Amino acid sequence: MARSNYLFTSESVSEGHPDKICDRISDAIVDAFLTDDPEARVAVETLVTTNRIVLAGEVRGPESITNLELEDIARACVRDIGYEQSGFHWRHAEVEVYVHAQSADIARGVDAAGNKDEGAGDQGLMFGHACRETDVLMPAPIYFSHNILRKMAAARHSGAEPYLGPDSKSQVTLQYENNKPVRAASVVVSTQHTENVDQDEVREIVRPYVLEVLPEGWMCPEEDFYVNPTGKFVIGGPDGDAGVTGRKIIVDTYGGAAPHGGGAFSGKDPTKVDRSAAYASRYLAKNIVGAGLADRCTIQVAYAIGVSKPLSLRVDLHGTGNVDEEKLEKILQEVMDLSPRGIREHLKLNRPIYARTAAYGHFGREPDDDGGFSWERLDLVEQLQNAVA
Repeated sequence: MARSNYLFTSESVSEGHPDKICDRISDAIVDAFLTDDPEARVAVETLVTTNRIVLAGEVRGPESITNLELEDIARACVRDIGYEQSGFHWRHAEVEVYVHAQSADIARGVDAAGNKDEGAGDQGLMFGHACRETDVLMPAPIYFSHNILRKMAAARHSGAEPYLGPDSKSQVTLQYENNKPVRAASVVVSTQHTENVDQDEVREIVRPYVLEVLPEGWMCPEEDFYVNPTGKFVIGGPDGDAGVTGRKIIVDTYGGAAPHGGGAFSGKDPTKVDRSAAYASRYLAKNIVGAGLADRCTIQVAYAIGVSKPLSLRVDLHGTGNVDEEKLEKILQEVMDLSPRGIREHLKLNRPIYARTAAYGHFGREPDDDGGFSWERLDLVEQLQNAVA
């Protein structure tokens, strides 16, 4: 029998975390190519370390985007995040670019030709999830972890918190009773800071942001509130730890509350189903929960490289649904074309909307007027309700 009372923990990392710097740069490059050519193909990875940025990957797109422009994009991202430190500075870091043309063999599998529709850019399995723990239908631990750091970053950028640095991490452990979160059992926040503040001062800087994010009365006991547990966090960012694109996939999705297929999102154009099909799965799961068909939903889809139709689709309502899961699997494929082309067209993914996804999660965000976070819309609710009636 499944437990109904337990602790569950999720973590987040800030935009200034070394891995997230890399995600931001890689996604900004995707945006640059899609701006010039909505059909561009991009798979670019970034590595950062002490005053060094390395770009590598393959693209198919306008030749007007030169290596010098890619370097400028990388520097602009680092500047916007706020790195002007001796060990990592947007102006002084060395940038190396090793980006070449996309493999013809990969392109052949993806491109439509004759009677062949556009195929998936790779094999793989993707998951989508939604639940009623928060208003945005996301698991509560990851949602709170993200928002603590988002509010701290906003205060840093505005100048309200001049002692905070760009690099930070959060971790929230919630107590669940009868499968519902009821309070925080512990909260951990580690944040880079200037030399002239000590651990106790940083603790009091951080405290109001935690209290603002957690529901009233949910704050953990004082002895379980940890801020910079090592005592000092001055050396941070890529000067303290190297970063690479795609290493924070659980932070990017559901904080461990749902499965992840393994593929990262950042640096990939939307023909890559690692990204687009994960967005589609979240979109469908969110609309199922939003339609009142279940309190919790997890969806898995799988693809083969060069093949347009998904190999499998599975819906799991975790015993919370009021509709047959097998019937729902058929309905989902009727309300949305889950081929790579169908997903991109339905969610309008061939747009420069990806740099904004690089930090604080790809899910649980508000849809933007320009089409960003289109997979967070609840525009299938009525259609699903009618289909199952």
